[in-house]
Amino acid sequence: MTTTTRTTTPRTTPPRAYQHWIDGAWRQPEDGHYEITNPATEEPVGHAPEGAGAEIDAAVRAARAAQESWAATPPRERAAVLDRVADLLTERGPDLVPLIQAETGATLRVARGMQVPTAAERFRRYARGALEPDTVPLAPQPVQASALAPGGLIGAAAVRRPIGVVGCITSYNFPVVNLAGKAAPALATGNAVVCKPAPQDPLGCLELGPLLQEAGLPDGLYNVVTGSGAGTGEALVAHPDVDMISFTGSTSVGRRIAAAAGRTMKRTLLELGGKGAALVLEDADDRIRAAAVHSVASTWAFHSGQICTAPTRVLVHRSHYDEFVTALSRYAASLTVGDPSDERTVVGPLISAAQRDRVEAGVRAARAEGAEVLAGGARPAPRTGFYVAPTLVVNVGPEMAIAREELFGPVVVALPFEDDDEAVRIANGTRYGLYDYVFSGDAGRAWRLAARLRSGSVGINTVQRHPESPFGGCKDSGVGRDGGSFGLHAYTELQSVVWPS
Repeated sequence: MTTTTRTTTPRTTPPRAYQHWIDGAWRQPEDGHYEITNPATEEPVGHAPEGAGAEIDAAVRAARAAQESWAATPPRERAAVLDRVADLLTERGPDLVPLIQAETGATLRVARGMQVPTAAERFRRYARGALEPDTVPLAPQPVQASALAPGGLIGAAAVRRPIGVVGCITSYNFPVVNLAGKAAPALATGNAVVCKPAPQDPLGCLELGPLLQEAGLPDGLYNVVTGSGAGTGEALVAHPDVDMISFTGSTSVGRRIAAAAGRTMKRTLLELGGKGAALVLEDADDRIRAAAVHSVASTWAFHSGQICTAPTRVLVHRSHYDEFVTALSRYAASLTVGDPSDERTVVGPLISAAQRDRVEAGVRAARAEGAEVLAGGARPAPRTGFYVAPTLVVNVGPEMAIAREELFGPVVVALPFEDDDEAVRIANGTRYGLYDYVFSGDAGRAWRLAARLRSGSVGINTVQRHPESPFGGCKDSGVGRDGGSFGLHAYTELQSVVWPS
């Protein structure tokens, strides 16, 4: 593991104090502001507004007032607005990247390549989505007369209708991208949105307000209320005029949202935690095993493991185990940790001191249970910032907490297995089921093995994604699916319309 030196630019202006974005205008917070901290420098990036119930209520009222007219807007006009949002995001990307990098701690490669461009891609995709057919015609059926109605030939259609007001509560790892993945399909299908970003890095989400307005989105359809604690999100979930909650974040918070949303029978889309397993079978040749090493190492190299789909557990057939963990250990040692604004940096900081401490506590607990830390395990230089070294843990039993619980950091655990049955048993032995992976020389065998994994997605010989595939989890990894055209279904109600032919 190598480190980069930190470079800092002298501050010429004080950090900006933001306001809430409600009904197309900035609104001064009633409860003041809280500081947003750069995870790499521990310096202030800006000040976010503290949200209260009154501000959530104002945002929801604005959304409700604007939604009906937007739903009646021709789909082609909605598509044009979303296309223009994508254009503006692409145009303004260079200006947004420094802010998003500073508040998330993402490396330049991640910030430039995925934080803003992927958000633009999502608005572009759902500009097309606004034009997808929303009606499924059903063949007429002869129906006998009954006490209910006369008989006859009955026609019908299933039609997707807007849900109404959608509350979007987003994650801290990809704040603008995650918000785009919710707001874009919701707006495409005629809904209005009230957004509550993660407290750690909401500033980029606030910056989207004027940009969407400039793109021609009517006021009231996109609102952002931020807050440092749970109260703002709780007020959004409890509001009687919110029809749906779309949440990405931890399973513990998702459980509370599901319980609260159930009191008013809100639709929920919950994208929660993961503990992805990468299964490396005995028939994996040298090329596939090398690909598996690089894929598992993405847990370290891609946003410091702060991604719910990361293959944080690697299950290796015992015939390859020693060789594989040696390769992984060398890989971890080769990664450059440090200043995320340095082009050479691969591993940046975690989002906060609290998250760093949580990850370090998980590694200490594993050691106490008898596991061995083969790489990493100590806080790296530089000392300023919330860094965790790329860490590989071996001699791990499937029952250990580190093999079962999500840490959300650059930590990989390696476990050997003897046969497919044991591999499946270990992979399925957590409460999560979001994204697993199978590396095998026999694609048919991998396909059959995927059917045995209780996971919302399975990658075969790759950690790459398909942009149109449905995304979501099983078990404690969530409820519902979005992505591609499935995102249009997620943010609409299905209405049956029936008539006599």
